[in-house]
Amino acid sequence: MTQSYAFYVYGSYLFAGLITIAVTLWTWLDGRARRRELKALEASGIRRRSARAKDAPDAKANA
Repeated sequence: MTQSYAFYVYGSYLFAGLITIAVTLWTWLDGRARRRELKALEASGIRRRSARAKDAPDAKANA
């Protein structure tokens, strides 16, 4: 009787493992793409708001 469920159990673990690997890979690749986009934007002169506050010469005067 236990042999008949082995395919289902192992198949389920395999499927869950593949989905976990796929989501992890997708997240990692998407993070790399967003970092590349951010690097390109910063190279073109566009800065983040948090970077502007630190880089501004009168940042301490306004704080």
